[in-house]
Amino acid sequence: MSRRSSPPKGWLAHYRELMGVWAQRNSAPRDAEDAAHDVVVNLLKNGDAAVLDQKAYLYGASQNRLAGEFRRQRRNETVSLDALAEEDHPLLHDPESAIRTAQLMQALKLALSELPLKSQQVFLWNKIEGYTQEEIAQKLGLTQSMVEKHMKRALRHIQDKLQSYAPH
Repeated sequence: MSRRSSPPKGWLAHYRELMGVWAQRNSAPRDAEDAAHDVVVNLLKNGDAAVLDQKAYLYGASQNRLAGEFRRQRRNETVSLDALAEEDHPLLHDPESAIRTAQLMQALKLALSELPLKSQQVFLWNKIEGYTQEEIAQKLGLTQSMVEKHMKRALRHIQDKLQSYAPH
């Protein structure tokens, strides 16, 4: 005689359904899986007993996580120089502009290396990777206030160090 398994309880009861819905809606089901995973981990870490309607929470929080990821990716869209129209190309007025650009990049790298590691991470993740300060706080295990302090420190330091490169 085979033993019947009991249906899943809690968040697991809604996880498969959520994945089915997102697989139909979303062209990137892996993003939906990542979003649901992050939400479930957060739910388990903070205790799922505090959530009254786990299904609504799982759906809503996953939707918000996906929307945030979509916004983050959109901020970082890049277009290759080859794809730009001729009139949209950056103008190089003189042959020394490439040298000045290389010097500026070197100065930026040096300025970043002078900062504490957390300030470097906050700056790069926000300005280059496009993460929000809230996302960075979660990644680093910091408060949002501390992330803001690291960002201010990094911006102030970089501005001071690169002041001589500003157009006059």
